[in-house]
Amino acid sequence: MCGIAGTYRWPDGKVVTDRLTDTLAHRGPDGAGRYGHPLGDGEVQLGHRRLSIIDLSETGAQPMVSDGLALTYNGELYNAPELRAELAATGVRFRGTSDTEVVLEAWRRWGTDCLPRLRGMFAFGIFDERTGDLVLVRDQLGIKPLFLLRRGEGLMFASELKALASATGGSLQVDHAALVASLLYYWVPDSRCAFHEAEKLPPGSWLRCRPDGRVERGSFWNLKDVAAEGRDRARAGEQPDLAAIVEESTRRHLLSDVPVATFLSGGLDSSYLTALAARHQPGISAYTIGFRAEDAKFEAMPDDLRYARQVAERFGVDLHEIEIAPNVLDLLPQMTYHLDEPIGDPAAINTYLICTAAREAGVKVMLSGMGADELFAGYRKHLANLLALRYQRVPRPLRRGVSGVVDRLPVATARRGYRSVRFAKRFLSFADLPEETAFRRSYTMYDQEELLALLDPDLAGTVDDVVTEHADVYQDNDLDDFVNRMCLTDARMFLPGLNLAYTDRSSMAASTEVRVPYVDVEVVKAAFAVPGDRKIVGRQGKVVLKEAATSVLPREIVYRPKGLFSAPLRAWMSRDLAPLVREVVNDGELVRSGLLRRDALARMVAEDAAGQRDFSKHLWHVLTLEYWYRDATSGSRQSTRLTA
Repeated sequence: MCGIAGTYRWPDGKVVTDRLTDTLAHRGPDGAGRYGHPLGDGEVQLGHRRLSIIDLSETGAQPMVSDGLALTYNGELYNAPELRAELAATGVRFRGTSDTEVVLEAWRRWGTDCLPRLRGMFAFGIFDERTGDLVLVRDQLGIKPLFLLRRGEGLMFASELKALASATGGSLQVDHAALVASLLYYWVPDSRCAFHEAEKLPPGSWLRCRPDGRVERGSFWNLKDVAAEGRDRARAGEQPDLAAIVEESTRRHLLSDVPVATFLSGGLDSSYLTALAARHQPGISAYTIGFRAEDAKFEAMPDDLRYARQVAERFGVDLHEIEIAPNVLDLLPQMTYHLDEPIGDPAAINTYLICTAAREAGVKVMLSGMGADELFAGYRKHLANLLALRYQRVPRPLRRGVSGVVDRLPVATARRGYRSVRFAKRFLSFADLPEETAFRRSYTMYDQEELLALLDPDLAGTVDDVVTEHADVYQDNDLDDFVNRMCLTDARMFLPGLNLAYTDRSSMAASTEVRVPYVDVEVVKAAFAVPGDRKIVGRQGKVVLKEAATSVLPREIVYRPKGLFSAPLRAWMSRDLAPLVREVVNDGELVRSGLLRRDALARMVAEDAAGQRDFSKHLWHVLTLEYWYRDATSGSRQSTRLTA
């Protein structure tokens, strides 16, 4: 796992590429390299920062140059052994054992036709000295990031947006439409980028720059098509052997020349992966987190730690427990800097702290259960949207009565929070809405009217655009299965836009690679071959995955209440961060610039403090957005510190 960067026909390309690469040093502390080649009246430059995982020798160093091809590559190829054998059978002679060399030789033989055959997570740039073409590629599911920026016939690219911002001298302008989207979702969708000019290469796609100035784009994998193929397999009665597919994916994800460990929250997804990993690597290490007792009690958080201990003891796993009592005043600006764009999920802090602890213990690679909830309908929102269909059949007067009672209930007192009341209020906020609108409202921060009340009135049209974009993505499918429509939207938006994004940035900030065995092309194909009524049965979500896991895990782990990979936000907001919230509301840059309205923010703070509604997540995101916006508009992408 690494950091990649480069320029194509960009003025001062060598200097700019070095600046890009230096900004990515945390992604690859084990080595650095740069390649340059003339290109007409300009040049191409490729930069690389190396985190050595496979082939630790110099034969795995990058950029890798061989017989007219130059490659800068970030990723892991889990079917590299098979592709290596196939290429060797045609006469290819390999110098080392890295998967980077496999990618380079696969490209030489098959060009873009090799891309659907690559099973892993990757983003890379490859330059052909003979044609002068530079091609950028991103993996099928958007696990690895790739940002790019074009000006005239020039292009620059990097693994992180902050590198582009730094290399352009802080000249990039904030895209307010992206900030509106981030307020709605608490993350920026992959279709948008926080700065004008910059963009994210879409998952499963490539971009080719030619010396004559032409730019071509292509797609080699499409989730919509995969979901449709899965539907057809289900109709034909084909049932994937999910247990075998998940185990095979986990085994492949253990491929490494350095130690591998796992995240172990004690929930189904991480417990299943940890148990499977322990089969192939007995005594594997795992890392879990706990919170200060007073914070966990205030948040009414489940006791995940005892389940993690139970799994570790049963499977002989070396469990490392980390209590999170962070100085959030220090961590908040630090995480905002590393996350690149305004992302308001505090789970990023958990990931960073776990990866930091693992790195200090000499672990470079971690396995995560990320993606199972999106693919197998494991979130509460999936079940809640199904329940909403039934709720809509309840007579309207009775629904109004229920809504009135729940609306008057507090979500918290001074001593503790009430999760069940928060869930009930959340459910009633979307239970009467049409399908797509209800699904959007079930996991986003505001309804359309609330967002309009919070923002500069001049951005009303942008709000419409952002909401319409969600509807367009949701409706762009051929599925007749409500549950799989939700899963497909999550896999296209929520997974790459939020969970994979914060996992990549948080882990790489700690110079650690996180692998996601559920977010694997074969697992995804299997997931969409499972009908929705096998994913949610009664009030149980993720049923088909639970059935697969029962061959390995005890039932009390498989069918335990869903855990949370989150943080005690209400406790932090009411204690550690309360002065900071007041400062941002009264005198923050977002308010002074007119982007956010002070009266709307103050109303949220008052209702949250009174326990009427839970706005802790909303206010946390406002803080992350404030830090990001201050950095972005100061002309320097350096972490800043608000006073509290």
